[in-house]
Amino acid sequence: MNMSLNAPLKWARLLLVLALFAAPALTMIPKQTKADSPPSVTLVAFGDSLTAGYMLPPGDSFPSQLQVALAAKGYKVNVINAGVSGDTSAGGLQRLDWSMQPGVEGVILELGANDALRGIDPSLTKTNLEKIISKIKQKGAAILLAGMKAPANWGPEYQATFDVIYPELAGKYQLALYPFFLEGVIGEPGLTMDDGLHPTTKGVAELVKRILPQVEALVKQIQDRKAAATATAKP
Repeated sequence: MNMSLNAPLKWARLLLVLALFAAPALTMIPKQTKADSPPSVTLVAFGDSLTAGYMLPPGDSFPSQLQVALAAKGYKVNVINAGVSGDTSAGGLQRLDWSMQPGVEGVILELGANDALRGIDPSLTKTNLEKIISKIKQKGAAILLAGMKAPANWGPEYQATFDVIYPELAGKYQLALYPFFLEGVIGEPGLTMDDGLHPTTKGVAELVKRILPQVEALVKQIQDRKAAATATAKP
């Protein structure tokens, strides 16, 4: 009789001991989802009014809409707005150092529209962009170069000399190139403001949709580089 009464207690004690031994084992199971999740990335959108969001609410600017679009794709990316309205390639070069704060891992470089509008010598624009690219690369950040095209009013010779700047630089420095930042937007009713140049909120959305695949590639490149560095650092 005593054995039958004590049996459940013995089983309970045995189960408790097994549970205590099992608990540490459970805590040792790696949380692969967290460990394997891609690292976050910090990008700078470095440009002029087309980047800054001329006449738009801050949340409708190119960097803001791009960050939202990347988040919708599952990327954890902080896109810093380093656009200054009216900026030329020379102005961008002057302010680059304080725009490239520590922790910036990638740059979307969009400059040159104001150079072309003012008829600045394309050789000067190219030199300034080269210096900007060199400085960014020295800081170890990846670059997506956004191209620009000259307006027709300066003549075909100026256009040809200016437009070739971006593919030449992309080839020389082995950069990812988005050939024309305003592709599909410039001059389109509803996508640009009355000046026919600056994008509306819908225009920015179109810009983001078109450039997004190349920005994704930039982000993946940075993530892969960070993952490789982390793996190398492990003992």
